[in-house]
Amino acid sequence: MRPLVRIMLRDSLRQIRHIAAVPHAEARGQVAEVYAQARREFGVVAPPLALHSPAPEALAASWLLLRETLLAQGRVSRAAKEAIATAISRANDCPYCVEVHEAKLATLTGADAHGPLADWADRNALGPAEEEPRPFDAADAPEILGTAVTFHYLNRMVRLFLPDSPVPDAAPAAGRGPVMRMVARAMRPDAGTAVTPGTALGLLPTAPLPAGLDWAKPNPAVAGALARAVASVDAASERWVPEPVRDLLHTELAVHDGTVPGPTRTWLAEATDGLDAGHLPAARLALLVALNPHQITDADLEEFRALHPEDRELVELASWAALTAAVRIGARFAETARPLTSAAG
Repeated sequence: MRPLVRIMLRDSLRQIRHIAAVPHAEARGQVAEVYAQARREFGVVAPPLALHSPAPEALAASWLLLRETLLAQGRVSRAAKEAIATAISRANDCPYCVEVHEAKLATLTGADAHGPLADWADRNALGPAEEEPRPFDAADAPEILGTAVTFHYLNRMVRLFLPDSPVPDAAPAAGRGPVMRMVARAMRPDAGTAVTPGTALGLLPTAPLPAGLDWAKPNPAVAGALARAVASVDAASERWVPEPVRDLLHTELAVHDGTVPGPTRTWLAEATDGLDAGHLPAARLALLVALNPHQITDADLEEFRALHPEDRELVELASWAALTAAVRIGARFAETARPLTSAAG
């Protein structure tokens, strides 16, 4: 079954929009290393991971986040973390991610037991909506909240680079369910492979944990993945993203603080008013990725590519904006006033 799924997913790389993903056979260096780990420990090189391949540091960062939060064998069950991934994806209106992780959740033992956890994630997707006890204890927080941060990041990347469903539009409606169940069952490590926490951290250099993510410290693997991913993605963007664009993103994230601007794009015009014309395309796209990826248009991408034609630049800008937004949301999880209660299993 898995060879068939891998062939299907290889073909599904054609679903990736706006950039050309590196084919598995052409992968070299860090890209090849990540691809090999993903095939061994996740079962597949899925399009949400492969879309990062034009920017090797962003690819390694996305793999570390996914691996150390969702996949690594820790305190929290895979079913509980898939429930979080599905709930966050639904809150972000990312139908592609909902379809994939809902299908995976349905294959796991104990899936029905995590309704309260999913409900909590839905209510608190952008940070604590109200003072309520969390349905997990402090020791589980790094894996639960780390998974939430990972999917706030991945949802934004998927909204930009992938369609609404992993199943092609031409597929018969009756076949969609069986295809997704087959893919979901293939999303597992190779036989005899243990996804041991922390063993992939060497893909990226050590770095300090970002401010506000202290909840990750009890789990060195999750904390290390967050720290290394953020530092590497940020360093890649610093090489070419203008400082006024970087400053503006942080300012607007603070202004909106967990709310989604809209329904029109008036907010975008106001935010970028007075910016140098040469900085506008990158600034508009970064703000849209971080705050409202549903409002991205082909014109936004064309204006950006006119000044920044390389696929690497598009992936690096989107990755930096998406991860900056996800980390800010992650910091808001620390604001809950009431203590954590009962384990998530």
